[in-house]
Amino acid sequence: MINTSHTTRAQAHNPAFLLRSLDSQAGLIERHLWLVRALAWIRGDSTSAEAAAARVGQLLDAVDASPGMAARLQQWWNATLEIVDGTTLLADFGFASRSAFVSELAERLRLKILPGTPETIDAAELFSLVLGHNFDAQWISTLDDSLLSRLAQLLSPATPTAAGPTLWQHTLLEAITFCTSQIRASGFAPELRLRMSPAALQAQAFHALAADFDALRTAYLVQRASVEASVRNTEPGCRGADGDLPLQAALQQFRERLDQCRQAASTVYSHLEEHGISVNLVFRLRQLRERVLRIRALLDCLLGANPAASTARLFAHLVTVGQERRSLRALVASNSSLLAAKVAERSSETGEHYITRTPLEYRAMLRAAAGGGALTAVTTTLKFMVMTLGLSQFWNGFWSGFVYAASFIAIQLLHCTLATKQPAMTAPAMAAKLKDLADPQALAGFVDEVTHLVRSQVAAVLGNVGLVVPAVVLISVATQLALGSPLIDSGEAAHVFAALSLAGPTVVFAAFTGVLLFASSIVGGWVENWFALHRLHSALRYNPRVTQMLGAGRAAQWAHFMRDKISGFASNIALGFMLGLIPAFAAFFGLGLEVRHVTLSAGQLAAAGASVGWAVLQQPALWWSLAAVPVIGAANLGVSFYLAFRLALRAHNVAGVDRTRISRAILKRWRRQPLSFFWPPPDGAANANEADNRKGEAEGSTKGSSEKNG
Repeated sequence: MINTSHTTRAQAHNPAFLLRSLDSQAGLIERHLWLVRALAWIRGDSTSAEAAAARVGQLLDAVDASPGMAARLQQWWNATLEIVDGTTLLADFGFASRSAFVSELAERLRLKILPGTPETIDAAELFSLVLGHNFDAQWISTLDDSLLSRLAQLLSPATPTAAGPTLWQHTLLEAITFCTSQIRASGFAPELRLRMSPAALQAQAFHALAADFDALRTAYLVQRASVEASVRNTEPGCRGADGDLPLQAALQQFRERLDQCRQAASTVYSHLEEHGISVNLVFRLRQLRERVLRIRALLDCLLGANPAASTARLFAHLVTVGQERRSLRALVASNSSLLAAKVAERSSETGEHYITRTPLEYRAMLRAAAGGGALTAVTTTLKFMVMTLGLSQFWNGFWSGFVYAASFIAIQLLHCTLATKQPAMTAPAMAAKLKDLADPQALAGFVDEVTHLVRSQVAAVLGNVGLVVPAVVLISVATQLALGSPLIDSGEAAHVFAALSLAGPTVVFAAFTGVLLFASSIVGGWVENWFALHRLHSALRYNPRVTQMLGAGRAAQWAHFMRDKISGFASNIALGFMLGLIPAFAAFFGLGLEVRHVTLSAGQLAAAGASVGWAVLQQPALWWSLAAVPVIGAANLGVSFYLAFRLALRAHNVAGVDRTRISRAILKRWRRQPLSFFWPPPDGAANANEADNRKGEAEGSTKGSSEKNG
C-alpha cells in the first residue's frame, strides 16, 4: 500500500512537481497564487538563507531539465508583467501614501489589520503578499552572480519594439519618472519652500530636475537604438562606443541635480532648529530623501555595471521597507526623532540651571527648594480642603489637579523649585556631555558633573521635604487653634498612613509618578516647540490687533514673558492635572493606580501626624510611612531621570557608551570624596579638588584602557 502522506511531502519538496502545476494560460488569480506557492517553496522552513538560495538553484536546474518549461515560464512571466503594473512597486512601494503623519498612521494600521488578496493588478500589493517576510530579504541578498544571471536570462521580458528598451527597462524608466515628479512636487510645496535658504531657492534645482531626466531618457533611448543597430551590423567591432558618452554625461548631470535637490531640502533643517520642528515637515523631508535614494537604486538597475545584482539589492530593500511600511513603531520613531531632539535640546538648556557647582549656587538651590516646600505645604492644605467637599471621584480629581497645577505655576513664577521637576531637565544636559568621552579628561569632567548633579538633587530634596513638614505642622496647629479641630480627622490620618506605608504598593506608585514627571517635561518641550514653530512670539509682539489692545511696549513684554515661561506653564499644568485625574480614571476602570509624589507625600504625612498628636510616635504605621519617603523620592527622581536620559541619548545620537568605564570612575570618586556628593567643598578648595580628581581619574582611566588593550 502506498503511503500517500509521504508521497505528498516528497512532492512538496520536489521542484519538478511545483513546475508541473504551472499553467501559463491560467487567469490572474491562479498565476498569483502559483507565485505565492513558489516563493513559499523557496522560503522553506525560513531558517537558512543559504538553503533558500540553494533551492533557487534547484528550481532553475529543474527548468533546464524539463523540455519546453523555460518557454512556459517565460510566457507565464510575460503575461503577468503585461497585466500587473510594476511602476507602482519600483517607485512607490514603502513610501507613505499620505502627506500627513496622522493619515499615514491610520493607513499603516489598516495595512496591519486587513489581509491582502491575490486578485490585484497592483504590483506593490502583490509584492507584499508574495515577499512578506523579513527572511526574504536575507535569502535574496545571498543569491550569487551566477544564480542572478540565470534568473535574469530566464525572466528576460520581451522587447516591445525592435530598437527599444525591454519591458523591464521601460518599467524602470517610468518608475524614475514617477519618483522625479514626486521630488519636484515636494520641492515646490509651500511649507518646504518657505523654509529653504535663499541660496537653495536661487539654485532652482527642483526646476531643472525634470529637464535633466528628459535629457537622460533621450540619451538612453538613443544609446539603445545604437546598440540595436550595431547588433544587426554584420561587421565585427562596429558597436560605436562613442554613443555611450552623451549617456554618461547626462547620467552625471542628473545625479548632480539630485544631490542639489537633497542639499536644498537639507537647508530646511536649519530653519527647524531655529524656529521649531513640525512632525509633518520632517515627514515630507524624509520622504524626499528616500525618493532620491530610490532613484539612485533604479539607475543602478538600469545603467549599473551589474544590473542583476542591483535588482536583487533593490528587491531585498523593498522587502525591508515593506515590513517597515506596516510598522507603527517605525513611523513614530523615525518621524519623532527630530522632535525628541528639540525637546531634549530645550530641556538641556533649562537643565543647566538646576546643576549647582559652587557653594553659592548650592545655597541658592536650598533657598529655592525651601520656597517650593513652603508652597507645597499650602498645596497640601488645599488638597485636603477639596477632599472635605465630598465631590464625585472625577470632580475631586479635577479640582485636585487644578490645585496642583496652580501650585506648580506659583512655584515657577516665584522662582522656587521642586526636586521632582529637575531630573527630566538635567538628564538631557548630562546626556549631551556623553558625546565624546574618549579623552580621559572628558571622563573626569563628566564625573564632576555627576557629582554636581547628585549634590544639587540632594539639596533640592532636602529643601523641599525639610520645609514642607514643619510648614504643614504649623498650618495644622493654626487650624486646630482657630477652628477647634485638626486639619484632617483621625480616620483620614489612618488612611494616609496606610496609603504611604512602605509595606504597600508605594514603590510602584512612586515609579509611576516618575513616568508622569517625565511625560510632563515632554509636554512642556512639545508646547514650546509648537510656540516657536507657529511664531507666536512674533505674533504677540507685532500683530496689529494685539499691539492696539495692549500697546507696543506691553505686547513686547508679554511676548518675551510667554516665550520664556510657556514650557514651564505647559509642563506644570500637565503634571498637575495628571496627578489629579489619572487616579480618578484608573479607579473608574478598576485599576487602583495612584500617585506618590515625595514632597506632597511628606506634607500629607506631616498633616496626619499633627492630627494624631504626640501619640503618633508610638504607632508603627508612622515609621513605615517615614521609611517610605526616601524610597518615594528615589523612585520619582530615578525613573524620571532614566526616561529623560534615554530619550536624550537617542536624540543626541549617543551610542557605544562604555558604562563599565563610567561606573568605575564614579565609584572611584565616591571612595575618594563621598561628601562631595552631598555638600560642596569650599570655594578655594573646589577647583583644586576637581583638578586633583580629574588627574587621578584620567590616570586611572588611561591605565585601565592600556590594560584592556594589552
